[in-house]
Amino acid sequence: MPPTARFVCSSLFALFVVGCDEEPPAPAAPETPPLEATERPETATTRAFTIDPASSAVDFVMVAPLENIHGVARESMSGELYLDLANLSASRGLVRVDLDPLEIFQRKRASTAEELGEETKNDTQNEHARTWLQIAGDTPQDVRDANRYAQFNVVEVTNVSANDVLAMEGAERVVTLNATGDFRLHGRTTRKTARLELRFQFEGDAPRSVAIRTLEPVNVGLAEHEVHPRSAFDRLAEATLATLGEKVAEAAPITFELRATAGEAMEAAPELRLEESEAAAAAARLGMPEPTAAPTAEPAAAAAE
Repeated sequence: MPPTARFVCSSLFALFVVGCDEEPPAPAAPETPPLEATERPETATTRAFTIDPASSAVDFVMVAPLENIHGVARESMSGELYLDLANLSASRGLVRVDLDPLEIFQRKRASTAEELGEETKNDTQNEHARTWLQIAGDTPQDVRDANRYAQFNVVEVTNVSANDVLAMEGAERVVTLNATGDFRLHGRTTRKTARLELRFQFEGDAPRSVAIRTLEPVNVGLAEHEVHPRSAFDRLAEATLATLGEKVAEAAPITFELRATAGEAMEAAPELRLEESEAAAAAARLGMPEPTAAPTAEPAAAAAE
């Protein structure tokens, strides 16, 4: 599945501006620790789907009068989805987005009477983007690790077009729904809802995979996640909104797509322990406990002494 979904800087200010002088910025969301997955459904029809990072992408396109800023993070999503195929509204999941692969592209024009130029990538803009998000090279490692990952924890599923996928027929079964959850970026958590299409692939009665894409952008306000102009780590830039003119954008309209592979059926789902997953290293960087090593048995010879 090609990563085509939609997920700064002489003009980088256009990307992370949150308002204008006449309108004060919205208050930031409270700081929160890394998210933990909510309890997943424990039914015989629940399947664990593991996200394939190579088949994922997050994009955003921020439109301003004189500039369009396009950001894309390819092969950036990981995590597990716990989908109750007989009752999709009970499904849950925790998705992680690695911001390290984020690339910024730009289209500019001198006035609104002109056409936008070709999309280009600027290394300085990309470095500034990391400075604003506090994941640049001058950021202390612990802060960088904490800010590197965005998370989305699904806590409610509504407006499901077909709640029982198992009752549907065919090798491909398509469902639309709303997934509401907690979105954590730059240490701040807000509540977001994503309108999604789920395209299941079956072999007979057995689910094999699901492709998921956003049907509408999810707007992420920059001010609510404390993403501001910075000239260096923890140093706000001297240039402010007063210098921005028409290069203003208040939010990043994010879209994404991913593919996840079905695991074995679960009669009763075991306790969720993210530190035991393939993302153990990432979980540790998010402030979660390191996996506990099992005690090593003493050699027989030593025990006999």
